[in-house]
Amino acid sequence: MTGARRGVRRVVLLTNPAAAAGHAAPAARRAAARLRALGVEVDEQQGASPEESHLLARAAVASGSVDALVVVGGDGMINLGLQATAGTDVPLGVVPAGTGNDHARAYGLPRDTPEAAAEVIAAGHTRAVDLGRVTAADGTSRWFGSVLASGFDSLVSDRTNRLRWPRGRMRYNLAILVEFANLRPLPFRITLADGTVIERDLTLAAVGNTGSYGGGMLICPTADPADGLLDLTLVDAMPRLRIARFFPTLFKGTHVRRPEVTTHRTTSLRIESAGITAYADGEFMSALPVEVSVVPRSLRLLVPPG
Repeated sequence: MTGARRGVRRVVLLTNPAAAAGHAAPAARRAAARLRALGVEVDEQQGASPEESHLLARAAVASGSVDALVVVGGDGMINLGLQATAGTDVPLGVVPAGTGNDHARAYGLPRDTPEAAAEVIAAGHTRAVDLGRVTAADGTSRWFGSVLASGFDSLVSDRTNRLRWPRGRMRYNLAILVEFANLRPLPFRITLADGTVIERDLTLAAVGNTGSYGGGMLICPTADPADGLLDLTLVDAMPRLRIARFFPTLFKGTHVRRPEVTTHRTTSLRIESAGITAYADGEFMSALPVEVSVVPRSLRLLVPPG
């Protein structure tokens, strides 16, 4: 459901200056200028670290003096904003400035210019959407908005984070090559809300609140962030050559018609696999096992009208 406000008048605009190879800072300046031109009071803030940014976001929401928290950056920055705004009455606004921008794809947020994103924010139209909640074995939990991934995807992310060379996108590409060379069947045990237990070797398991991750890969193509359910996509273990042919189908969403893929819908699930981690919105969540659940209508997101 989308609702109209009387317009946004005061925001904290929080930027990750490192996002998209430094493109977030110029995007923030342009968005701030457009917001001010539209009569919005803008408090521009930057955290020197993710921890500091998290504290700034929480302080902005807790202040009770802003109409929205606006984040500038990619899906990781949005994830940080979720931790502060989920379950509150403060809407989250987004100026997409990352490499993936999968949240922006899911909600039709402008990705062409920061000024267009600022105009959406100033208009004040909100949509109540679902979020996922990840709970680790130690009881700590975090929100996510798009897709939680475990298996080959998370192994690539682990490898990327360990590499110190090369820089940028090439580091991720190298991690893919290394993990592909080391590809092996991964034993998973997954328990759905209705008690169904799935035990078999997989290449990956993905839990979608929205449909895509990794910059447009439609891993959960029918996921709907307003249906109170999570979509689960399981890709069976298979030989490397078949995997190489399989991955391009993710960008079209046609992989779900292949015999190696099964899908489920559930309100919650438990994922177990020894030595495997989980990432969501591109951010590290926890080592497995994790409990994942959907929390309906837990975020108010500033979106285009209609």
